[in-house]
Amino acid sequence: MAGSITETGALYSPAIFLVYMFNLIIGTGALTMPKAFATAGWLVGLLLLAVLAFMSFMTTTFVIEAMAVANARLRGKKCEKKSESDNSNVDEVEPMLSNTGNETWTHEPYLECNDQHLLVSVRGSRGSDLYDITDRVEMGQMASMFFNKVGVHMFYICIVVYLYGDLAIYAAAVPRSLAFVACGKLLCNNISTTHQDSDPCWDRVTRGQAYRIFLGVFVFLLGPFAFFNVQKTKYLQILTSALRWIAFITMIVLSSLRIARGTTSAATRPPPAAGLAGLPSLFGVCVYSFMCHHSLPSLVTPVSRKRHLVLLSSAVFTLVLTFYALLCCTAAFAFTPATLYDLYSLNFLADCSLPLTIRYLLGLFPVFTISTNFPIIAVTLRNNLRVIFLREGATFPWAIDRLVFPLLAVLPPVLVAFLTHDLEWLVGVTGAYAGAGIQYITPALLALCSRTSSPGSGSPCSPSAIAPSPGNPHRSPFAHRAWAYFVLTWALSCIILVTANIIITDTK
Repeated sequence: MAGSITETGALYSPAIFLVYMFNLIIGTGALTMPKAFATAGWLVGLLLLAVLAFMSFMTTTFVIEAMAVANARLRGKKCEKKSESDNSNVDEVEPMLSNTGNETWTHEPYLECNDQHLLVSVRGSRGSDLYDITDRVEMGQMASMFFNKVGVHMFYICIVVYLYGDLAIYAAAVPRSLAFVACGKLLCNNISTTHQDSDPCWDRVTRGQAYRIFLGVFVFLLGPFAFFNVQKTKYLQILTSALRWIAFITMIVLSSLRIARGTTSAATRPPPAAGLAGLPSLFGVCVYSFMCHHSLPSLVTPVSRKRHLVLLSSAVFTLVLTFYALLCCTAAFAFTPATLYDLYSLNFLADCSLPLTIRYLLGLFPVFTISTNFPIIAVTLRNNLRVIFLREGATFPWAIDRLVFPLLAVLPPVLVAFLTHDLEWLVGVTGAYAGAGIQYITPALLALCSRTSSPGSGSPCSPSAIAPSPGNPHRSPFAHRAWAYFVLTWALSCIILVTANIIITDTK
């Protein structure tokens, strides 16, 4: 996150961007959504899904707008450096834009530098090229551009907490699925979520002990990757995406068949329309499940034609909302809240009327997909921890850099997974706190600070957060400052709601 990267690799079309973004959003969080949805009630759940999809779309447009402004500011800095190197006042400089090869530029914009203020002198019809998103500016660098020091540190703390939550969820979901498969002989004709850790699994081994054994194996096999630099290959992405689609579509079809046959546990007891007790948990789960903002720079920058990014993003969130509504509604009407597992795929592993192949495919689905992501998230967390503790111009000793930071990235989430495997709680807390910070608070502040030209005292914006002149073609349709303040108020209200729910629940 330390710097921008000019996109020199292969570009892809807007249609591919739509597919990539859809696949990014639809992840493991969706598996924890049905139980929270059914508990909150199908009507309340649908309303909250729609509201959170809209909020996530709005903040996505904030991030895209900030990316465009950040690219414009980077071009302004290049202009200033060129002016300094020429040791003269330069009114016109050569265009410093990356031609992707997919467009023909008939008019070139010129930049002028004047006392740190980036001005735009348009000579032709393509003045908006100033805002072309050609450099991949990660959220960390945008925070450094637009926030003051306190804001930058708060952002990195927020992203680190989110990544810790991510790893804890992954570290719990994989061994939990493996333990259920290993103890599967006890599940037949007993579709209930009341299984206890003290229940027997193997000879002299309880279900809880089996979970911790698989947790140890999981950490032993995947934990060492945190000590190296790893990247997810293109073919691995294709494989996990295919598995994800097969598994989710299979679950939707199987639940629909249960409903059509009228043999479901909810057939004689329709799901409630509203159950407000489950609302805070559903909020956290949904925020986590709509998360894509931290990866937007990597998704948006390679798009060959960025003219309709806002329209494409709206299409993605409409599709995701439709998919989530279909998944959750079929689950709520096929199972009662009491019989839904916190990991939805386990409901099909427990259904012994299904062929063994389908049961194991769905039961092990989280194992295949999460295991490929764990090393990537661990390395990302390790690198962000370095940024927080590293002082400018300083370096770490070899032992701290290569041993301490990887251990700091892996051990805390594993400890959390050792203490609890309640995935609904883990996902809800991660989404409600760190997720709200990444998905709501940070984009709203980026929008406010990237538009301001005179940050006042007490403002979270950097004193040098000077925005270019108007004309950003990627400006959010929610351009009025009231929208950003509404998002901040919404995030704060939801955090208070979730906190109050946790306190009330724990005191009962």
